Amino acid sequence: MPNAAERVGPGEAAEMILELLPEPVILVRGGEGDAPEIAYGNQAAREVFRIELAGAPLGAALRRPEVLEAIEEALETSKPAEVAFETIGVQPRFWRAFAKPLDPESGGARRLVVVLRDETDARRTERMRADFLANASHELRTPLASLAGFVETLRTHAKDDAVAREKFLGIMAQQATRMARLVDDLLSLSRIELNEHIPPSGKVDLTRTVQDVSDAIRPLTEERGVTVAIAVGAELPSVTGDRDQLVQVIQNLVDNAVKYTPRGGQVTVTLEAAQSSEAARQPSRQGGVGLSLLSPDGGEGQGYVVVRVSDAGAGIARQHLPRLSERFYRVEGQRSGGTGLGLAIVKHVVNRHRGGLIVESAEGEGSTFSVYLPTAPGAT
Repeated sequence: MPNAAERVGPGEAAEMILELLPEPVILVRGGEGDAPEIAYGNQAAREVFRIELAGAPLGAALRRPEVLEAIEEALETSKPAEVAFETIGVQPRFWRAFAKPLDPESGGARRLVVVLRDETDARRTERMRADFLANASHELRTPLASLAGFVETLRTHAKDDAVAREKFLGIMAQQATRMARLVDDLLSLSRIELNEHIPPSGKVDLTRTVQDVSDAIRPLTEERGVTVAIAVGAELPSVTGDRDQLVQVIQNLVDNAVKYTPRGGQVTVTLEAAQSSEAARQPSRQGGVGLSLLSPDGGEGQGYVVVRVSDAGAGIARQHLPRLSERFYRVEGQRSGGTGLGLAIVKHVVNRHRGGLIVESAEGEGSTFSVYLPTAPGAT
């Protein structure tokens, strides 16, 4: 029985195999004195670079100077080369390029094959581990020192003082709860960052999701004397997303709004459709200062669903707005008792969903946080 090469021919078989490879492969040609150009790119390469590769200058696809220099050197010396590089964007990715020279063509043109290996997952895992250790050690130091101090006090003169003992044990319980919450948030953020470059593929009904979050936090709203009002626009389409992560986004935003709203106040959650990212970014408050904390690389014709969470709190001064989504950043004078990771989690989840995040606020006028997410293909 003839093999694949005999059935389709050696050249066609080789191209068929290259097209099926999951790693990007390009064939580079460089003549005497000519800038290198791409002679061929397989399907994986075309998907990565999003251009027609055949005949394109090498710099049109691989724009990093260190990569171009390594390939040009490999062409000149006919020696293999290897270089690591990063592509910059909303979703940065880490690559390693391997350049292997081939025999020159009959006309003397030099050739080489470049294979790209995606090392994003490995780099993210390493960064996640390093960030977790650094953040955990820094943030846990204070509550651990507090616990150690109270334990030492209870072992000495306070062990026979019932009032002091109960007071210290209450503080220790609070610190232990805070540490557990901090570890949970750090682990959650690390898991999100690990898969941030992989877009979700499910469909989510945000109206039902917001209602579920509102029901889940009812004990908190009743305890604080705050009401949550939900307003939904007509004909709201579903969005592409991971429901569990979007629940986390909405719950973080609503939790923050409830904590900062005075007793008797109201938190408003509004959902509406937008035909474009420009429409989604339109301000919703009069007189408030707005700032985009995250913008998507949305294509033309992409629609969005906007979720706006507004509180009746003290508002946020303009100089604090750019740093709100940083890890552990807290506005001085507005201590909510949280871990300082809530908005960082929101930003990374929204980034994974290829959406956007906006904050509008003014001192004394409350705040509005808006998340806009791409509508699902074919959603109505």
